[in-house]
Amino acid sequence: MTTARLFSLESWKRWSWSIVRLTLIVGLSFVILYPILQKISTAIKDKKDLYSPIVVWIPETYSWNNFKQAISIMDYWHTLLNTFSLSLLTTVLTAASCALAGYGFARLKFKGSGLLFAGVILTIMVPPTTILIPIYLNLKDFTLMGIIPLLTGKSVNLLNTYWPFILTSITANSLKAGLYIFIFRQFFRGVPKEVEEAAYIDGAGVVQTFLRIMLPNAVPSIVTVTLFSFVWQWNDSFFTTTYLTSSKVMSTQLSSLPYNLAIFLQDGDASQADPFYLSMVQDTGILLAILPLIVLYLFVQRYFVESIERTGIVG
Repeated sequence: MTTARLFSLESWKRWSWSIVRLTLIVGLSFVILYPILQKISTAIKDKKDLYSPIVVWIPETYSWNNFKQAISIMDYWHTLLNTFSLSLLTTVLTAASCALAGYGFARLKFKGSGLLFAGVILTIMVPPTTILIPIYLNLKDFTLMGIIPLLTGKSVNLLNTYWPFILTSITANSLKAGLYIFIFRQFFRGVPKEVEEAAYIDGAGVVQTFLRIMLPNAVPSIVTVTLFSFVWQWNDSFFTTTYLTSSKVMSTQLSSLPYNLAIFLQDGDASQADPFYLSMVQDTGILLAILPLIVLYLFVQRYFVESIERTGIVG
């Protein structure tokens, strides 16, 4: 009788925990999927469905007009190419520079390395708005420590170009770079030192050891960092709208989509446009902006989950 009661108790606990996990998964899935499903429902509605009291999720009249308007106003295909190029460029440079920095903090001990790494951790915690003004002024009048004015007689304005993203990426100072350095450091610290010592015995230097031994073994960290960097750069609106004002990328086009559409519909008089319809088209534009990321995730999600499990994020 006692064994049967214990079995029933264990079975009840197991079923209870399964129900709790199912509830959490369903709840989190709803929180994540609800905005996407709402935007899909809005994007395929006709304009007259906005004022129908019986239309909530399923429209009475299906229409692709919202997609046509958003694609036209955003110059979508050109914008998509620009955004992909910018994200890919910053991702490659950021992954390379952060891998070097992470390896240095993990293996190359020198005086003050702990203090420098504390500064890296500080960049994760400090909001980027605190240093936006000095960064903006430095990029607006870029002198490269006084070298450029000596050669050309004046400073260079790097705004409205890709150079701010390139410079911050190659110096491991780009968006979320502190987190990427931490990921690489944690991974390289977990690699046995005997691997490096064997390479040193064979005559390899620090650079050769990093490129031929450590970097090929860091594929999980590289996958994690590249995906994080690409997605965050794609979705970034803070730095992108600060550095770029005239270039066509997703962030700038989405922010100006309602105003540009209002001008287009009302022949220059934006104040007379229907704000509900503008919101509908903007939701469609947001859906078009995140659609490439959804497609990307469908192809790489298995590698991404595996890489997360093998990096220092969980260590």
